[in-house]
Amino acid sequence: MLPMRRVWFSRTGAPTPSRRVSNEGMELMMPTDSMFLFAESREHPMHVGGLSLFEPPEGAGPDFVRNFYDALVANEEFQPTFRKHPATIGGGIARVAWAYDDEVDMDYHVRRSALPSPGRVRDLLELTSRLHTSLLDRHRPLWELYVVEGLSDGRFAMYTKMHHAMIDGVSAMKLMQRTLSVDPDDAEVRAMWNLPRPPRPPAAASSPLNSVVKLAGSVAGLAPSTLKLARAALFEQQLTLPFAAPRTMFNVKIGGARRCAAQSWSMERIKAVKQAVGVTVNDAVLAMCAGALRYYLLEQNALPDAPLIAMVPVSLRSKDQADSGGNQVGSILCNLATNVEDPAERVKTISASMSGNKKVLSELPRLQVLALSAVNMVPLTLAGVPGFLSTMPPPFNIVISNVPGGGEPLYYGGARLDGSYPLSNIPDGQALNITVVNNAGNLDFGLVGCRRSVPSLQRLLLHLEASLKDLEQAVGV
Repeated sequence: MLPMRRVWFSRTGAPTPSRRVSNEGMELMMPTDSMFLFAESREHPMHVGGLSLFEPPEGAGPDFVRNFYDALVANEEFQPTFRKHPATIGGGIARVAWAYDDEVDMDYHVRRSALPSPGRVRDLLELTSRLHTSLLDRHRPLWELYVVEGLSDGRFAMYTKMHHAMIDGVSAMKLMQRTLSVDPDDAEVRAMWNLPRPPRPPAAASSPLNSVVKLAGSVAGLAPSTLKLARAALFEQQLTLPFAAPRTMFNVKIGGARRCAAQSWSMERIKAVKQAVGVTVNDAVLAMCAGALRYYLLEQNALPDAPLIAMVPVSLRSKDQADSGGNQVGSILCNLATNVEDPAERVKTISASMSGNKKVLSELPRLQVLALSAVNMVPLTLAGVPGFLSTMPPPFNIVISNVPGGGEPLYYGGARLDGSYPLSNIPDGQALNITVVNNAGNLDFGLVGCRRSVPSLQRLLLHLEASLKDLEQAVGV
């Protein structure tokens, strides 16, 4: 009997003897990218995802989704970001460099699925929860996409996931937006994996090794920066420091299974609160989340006396780096004032916390903000050490992200984008994540929770609505 040989097939059906690594060779990872690979385990997938809902154009026939899928996979060229996977370099060292594949198995990475009858949104979210639970294969490029049909109302969905080491949430959202069009008559189906990279100014060009050296220098320079931050916290009371968060039911060891929930709210309602109080949209969103968390924890008899602390990611990208891949995200720690009963007082406290922390970080160079943010995240990589979670206070209680989206209606191959729900990852000790994106006239909320540690996750959607109503009543809108 002849030995079996693994073959790699292209979409044309022509086999190649084996999966080939590109002549581009290997590329060193940035430390923040590598951290997401080191922190990942079966219980802690480190990919970011998104669930998009689409309404087919008027008069679309029963074959619309199949034709959409066929047009999507007809895009057979792949940009480098979608061809790379972690490499093992000399001595068996892994997770510090990227290798690039010459061939990508389209049928593996892009899949077509259908919901069981009756095709409820609840069924879609259950499928999404299972897809968001599974790990990405590190021997292949770190991304997958699913086209899902069978919703009873005629809509279809698309779920995507990409490893956080490959791309951050802001970059992934910008990349996805570039596949869409503001023209409802634009029938072209573009693919995120073959969009050309935006031109980058020559001054921004830098080798990965130079970037690592610069970041290392930035970390070395953290000592005076950290002293400066500490002085601001102690004397100006402007900075929320890590490890000041109370213990909560969210800050526990988590299992590998996930549950996802999603819902949209009118941007006009949030803007009305913003204008009445004189805060930012993000402050109003944080206050809405804070009220919902307070309701949920009261319901679970688990509300701590001290306020919850949220880690709020802040993009450090310039406009020309919007979807360039990798991770360029800083972080701010925000007092959510969940110990305050009055919603109007709560949103003012949140606004003061955010503005004070932004002021302090704005005085630091961008690379030092990145380095400081990485240092703040280090405790999450130690969560698996026996006894760490039980002996150390959490650095923060929850991550709440507000990702920029599209300001006008968008279309994909003629289908209108109805909802765009970001789904992030949750590391050990952080059983819940809330991520928000603006989509035309709505704010789309995507919630991801540990299936074991956060019971009845969908009730948080009811609490978000109740919290927004409380804010509207408290500020007189």
